[in-house]
Amino acid sequence: MSLTEFASPWWLAFVLVVAALAVGYALVQRGRRKRMLRFSNLELLERVAPTRQSPLRHVPTALVLVGLLLLTIALAGPTSDKRVPRNRATVMLVIDVSLSMKSTDVKPNRLAAAQEAAKAFADGLTPGINLGLVAFAGTASVLVSPTTNREETKAAIDHLTLAERTATGEAIFTSLQSIETLGAVLGGGEQVPPARIVLLSDGKQTVPDFPDDPRGGYTAARQAKEKGVPISTISFGTSYGTVDIGDERIAVPVDDPSLREVATLSGGTFFTASSLEELRNVYDTLEEQIGFETVRGDASRMWLVLGVLCTAAGLGTALLLRQRLP
Repeated sequence: MSLTEFASPWWLAFVLVVAALAVGYALVQRGRRKRMLRFSNLELLERVAPTRQSPLRHVPTALVLVGLLLLTIALAGPTSDKRVPRNRATVMLVIDVSLSMKSTDVKPNRLAAAQEAAKAFADGLTPGINLGLVAFAGTASVLVSPTTNREETKAAIDHLTLAERTATGEAIFTSLQSIETLGAVLGGGEQVPPARIVLLSDGKQTVPDFPDDPRGGYTAARQAKEKGVPISTISFGTSYGTVDIGDERIAVPVDDPSLREVATLSGGTFFTASSLEELRNVYDTLEEQIGFETVRGDASRMWLVLGVLCTAAGLGTALLLRQRLP
């Protein structure tokens, strides 16, 4: 622990006083021994003071000095990193509902597994976080505006329906707009509450044609970066997924590269999941990242308790062994 980790490091100078007391105690003991050796009647000395005194006589003083040292550290105000729940944050949960999500490469199918994991994610977030829900296929819709009411979000997740095409950029733009709307409603405060987009998809963008188009996924990710909203993308599914559309069986492999790029451009993180269990693990990781923040906090209580206990033990031992206080 460095000096910069103390709220009042100048109190550590009191350690010199404790050291001086220890040196003074040692000098007093040495002087007492010399005076005893000058005693003229050695026969009487042996009866009055044993030649070898027990080293336990120093224990009370040692405990008191250690107690003073610990109390000095407590006075200096040590600090440490602490994980505390976030109370002012916004998370937009974005779920792909394109037709490829009915692929059964993830049991029972991609969408059903995504729904189950998303509801668990909603339950696991710390209560103070505002959670919103966006579903997207060819267009994007805000199904639930950011709220702390988890039941509303879970009910909307249960009613997700599939549609054609995939407009990843629209989903991100829609989420950013919802975050800005909430910020305007809340108002006040010196700092805008932190926000995060969690986007789950299984395929590459199909609307518009290119992700760098004005409404494309990469363009939206860059705007999210500018607004300080990282995007955590989850590529959900396998490389061998297929869906039946009419009489045709179509391959719908996951598209890791594009989702990884969206995360990178926004300053977020990229995850993959090819099963319900893996998806749950991803959401658990995100809950830890999003739901808590690390802050510097007071850590003096432990030092204070130990200091008081050591000092009390020293005084108690002195009374027990020497029938007097040190």
